[in-house]
Amino acid sequence: MTKNIAYLLAFLLASTTLIAQQNITVEDIYTGTFSTGGLQSLKSLNNGTEYLVLNYNADRSQSVDKYSYDTGKKVATLVSSSDINLPIRNYILSEDEEQMLIISQRIPIFRRSANSMVHIYDLKTKKITALSENLVRSPSFSPDGTKVGYVFENNLYFKDLTTGATTQVTSDGVENKLINGVTDWVYEEEFSLVQAYQFSPDGNYIAFISFDETDVPEFSMDVYGKGLYQQPYVFKYPKAGEKNSIVALNLYNVTTQQRQVVDLNREEEFYIARINYAPNGKLAAQVLNRHQNVLDFYYVDSTGNASIAFTEKDDAYVDVTDDLTFLADGSFLWTSEKDNWRHIYLYNEDGVQQRQLTSGNWDVTSYYGYDPKSKRIYYQSTEDGSINRGIYSISIKGKGKKKLSSRTGSNSASFSSNFTYFINTYSSATTPPVYTLHEAKNGSQVREIQDNNDLLEKLKDYKLSPKEFSTIKVNGNELNMYTIKPLDFDPSKEYPVLMFQYSGPGSQQVANSWYGANDYWHSMLANDGYIIACIDPRGTGYKGADFKKVTQKELGKYEVEDQIQAARQLGNLDYIDANRIGIWGWSYGGFMSSNCILKGNDVFAAAIAVAPVTNWRYYDTIYTERYMTTPQENPSGYDDNSPINYVDRLKGNYLLIHGSADDNVHVQNTMQMIEALVQANKQFDWAIYPDKNHGIYGGNTRIHLYNKMTHFIKENL
Repeated sequence: MTKNIAYLLAFLLASTTLIAQQNITVEDIYTGTFSTGGLQSLKSLNNGTEYLVLNYNADRSQSVDKYSYDTGKKVATLVSSSDINLPIRNYILSEDEEQMLIISQRIPIFRRSANSMVHIYDLKTKKITALSENLVRSPSFSPDGTKVGYVFENNLYFKDLTTGATTQVTSDGVENKLINGVTDWVYEEEFSLVQAYQFSPDGNYIAFISFDETDVPEFSMDVYGKGLYQQPYVFKYPKAGEKNSIVALNLYNVTTQQRQVVDLNREEEFYIARINYAPNGKLAAQVLNRHQNVLDFYYVDSTGNASIAFTEKDDAYVDVTDDLTFLADGSFLWTSEKDNWRHIYLYNEDGVQQRQLTSGNWDVTSYYGYDPKSKRIYYQSTEDGSINRGIYSISIKGKGKKKLSSRTGSNSASFSSNFTYFINTYSSATTPPVYTLHEAKNGSQVREIQDNNDLLEKLKDYKLSPKEFSTIKVNGNELNMYTIKPLDFDPSKEYPVLMFQYSGPGSQQVANSWYGANDYWHSMLANDGYIIACIDPRGTGYKGADFKKVTQKELGKYEVEDQIQAARQLGNLDYIDANRIGIWGWSYGGFMSSNCILKGNDVFAAAIAVAPVTNWRYYDTIYTERYMTTPQENPSGYDDNSPINYVDRLKGNYLLIHGSADDNVHVQNTMQMIEALVQANKQFDWAIYPDKNHGIYGGNTRIHLYNKMTHFIKENL
């Protein structure tokens, strides 16, 4: 009797808690109710014991302030906007830390690029000088601090800080025709490269990439704004199989003011994905063939002579990264997937591999750098399991590995310049971000900088369903999965399921990290009576290169097969209504959800596709051909896996959403999909958000978008 009373009291208490809690709303999510506290972006100073932060102050001024790693207390203010009568939107510090580029205005161009108003600030004399009277792109100091380079109207310039004179390095730049020193759209998007010039260590040479866009087809989209007439926006965008920019590597001699085109001795089309100067003055260039399965690592001397130091090949593709560190003797550290997992390797000055420094059935997921004093390398990896991230160090000899993080979940590190300290950002599916300072030599914690316990307190008033991690065996593979169930889940009932995924090459959605906006939305839906399931199929990352690259030449085949089969297996569970399974995704995930409701029309009752690729022929060269080669070479790979070719199979409820100003996945994808559905006489729902890009945000846009998706799910699933 006593035990039964105890159970009854526990039940009543749980029920009271549920009644007292309110469900999350879309408005809660997108008005910042659940935002987490974070650290301002910091830059470590050369002494390794102090760092800089750009602060936005209560009086609406901005200041670049110096802090102590050890205490976290402000030591000094380097510059304040009130002192220079300019806003400080961002800053760039010279290597000797005596000068600063202050960006007072920034007008975005694409995802990573911008036009900026820039001033040079002398930290000793407090003198401030305009870099140019114009808005410029990609300003940077030379390593010796005597010059500042920048790009204006597709031409490369530099300013001599000793004489104040400005030199125009190139004069052939023309909009939508020829670019010098910054990249074209496709390089910026797919190689994450914007600044395409580098000063030599002594400042005597400038290496830069030029892009001849003359024959690249133009893409045009209307910008509606609020005027009487819409305005066309035209830019060069090479779609799969079409012509790319013709690129060239150039050397400019600052003393003689002579420009030289480097002969890479290549006849076939190629990409120059990275250029980096070594401390000894040698220029390194990473050059890929168009298929991106052969990477040649070039050395170029000051006379322009180029030679290949080593070549990396892959049956599928070679990923380009920034994982390159030159050591004092000219040797260098490099990461590669050559043994099926991404690991760190040491090469000698001539490009000959000396040794593999890390090994095992796990990936190095971030390479943080090398400390020449301790002779140790610092990195992040999946050694705690593919859904987790840990921080480690290892000696240059590949021995004495140390684990520097202590908690299982997602750890990322920001190291001080001399690797004395690192700030660890930790989160898990149950713990919002916690920021702590650690000693790099052994990982011991110095102090806690910030937590988000106030958010946890706030969440006690809301129904927040936890993620349950597991694996599911699908088509012979153990796939990572999480589910989110209602807090009052009853296994004797049947629930509809909404599957969420992205599924793109090398991606990951099933991760032991804190909730993002989609997770809160999924929890809201769960507590409205849905089960959320997320599965990373074949082709996603962190389970080895073979697992990731199985989709080569068949994007959308194996991933779709896995999602459909996983849905079937979920539908066999007693507590899931097999007739009410839906799927949604954004971008690649929208491509996937579209394919799933068409090819899996006997499984999925509803699908939402946001900003989807509907035909791989409409997407860009570098991304698409990396995985598919060209449409001319692989027509069946393109056509057999593009949802636009299967619209006649639509049976369920389908919602298609796009932004009209999406420069990445063009709204053309959705318009062509709409026309195909109309001609197949298929009913569906759709929404276009005017002048919104691939992110579809701004003002109340996200609130409207997610409420629209919520209503669609509740009406159709």
